[in-house]
Amino acid sequence: MTHPALSLALASGAAALLAALWPLALRRKNALRFLLCLSMLVAGLLAVAGGVLGLTGDTAAIILPVGLPWLPMHLQLDALGAFFLLLIGIVLAPVSIYSFGYLRGRSDIATLAVFMPLFVLGMQGVVLANDAFSFMLFWELMSVASYFLVTLEHDNAANRRAGFIYLLMAHLAGLLILGGFATLYASVHDFTFAAMRGAHLTPFWASVAFLLAAFGFGMKAGVLPLHVWLPEAHPAAPSNISALMSGVMLKVALFGFLRLVWDLLGPADFQWWWGVLILAAGTSTAFAGILLALQQNDLKRLLAYSSVENVGIILIGFGLSLLLAYFGHPQLAALGLIAALYHA
Repeated sequence: MTHPALSLALASGAAALLAALWPLALRRKNALRFLLCLSMLVAGLLAVAGGVLGLTGDTAAIILPVGLPWLPMHLQLDALGAFFLLLIGIVLAPVSIYSFGYLRGRSDIATLAVFMPLFVLGMQGVVLANDAFSFMLFWELMSVASYFLVTLEHDNAANRRAGFIYLLMAHLAGLLILGGFATLYASVHDFTFAAMRGAHLTPFWASVAFLLAAFGFGMKAGVLPLHVWLPEAHPAAPSNISALMSGVMLKVALFGFLRLVWDLLGPADFQWWWGVLILAAGTSTAFAGILLALQQNDLKRLLAYSSVENVGIILIGFGLSLLLAYFGHPQLAALGLIAALYHA
């Protein structure tokens, strides 16, 4: 029998998928708006329930008979995934309520009604993925769906430019992340995370995997100087989507970094300079983000740079935890992680 927390997480994903199908059946905009927002609200509440249960219960896993012929889709809800699933739900639920009024009268609601649920489904899939193929599949779904949301008002040349920059950097980040997984795969010849945790890497190849993950996930999270897409894409996107991008998507990128570095590589492979690099990147991102925010006269650009600042603060906690774990202080390292997750 499937674990209740994982069942709720899967039900949340099913609600998001159902929401993406409503435009195929409905033509009346008011009915479509109502069912979209209702489905997203249900998905958000189910994600909150699944996240809370996942934090208090054991790790649950399931294998779905979809994916590649030789690689079915492995999904798992552990404490780390449950925490970020909870974050998704906490933001998605109020955004869904807000969207009911915000979307009133919009002529492009059918397009948004397809790609907003797919964007949410992609983020949910990333935190549930338990193999590299599923992770990259949901990661690309999240990136491509959010591109169509950023360029929703594509009559505006600035929005098209913002979408192009975003898509370019999103796929560059995807290639770097794929390289990180490929480094682990080369050691174990298996795409599942359970096998990758047992990879025996030399310090050189562990560092290669770390750097690919740091730059790939850092680009998606908006870490300086890889943040250039963020202040362009967020003002271009509708406000409800900007809330999901700032409040959730950037944190999903940080989840990916934790999954690959802390979980798959593990403290046994840590090197002292990893923590120094992340600590330096977090500090510079936090300072530069708030200074750039203070210079803005557009509220959405200000909030975008504020998101950059907050990602930097979270990375300071990650960097400290890496350093403390390397030098043999697991309790203090855990405290650094707790601080970072609390700020998320």
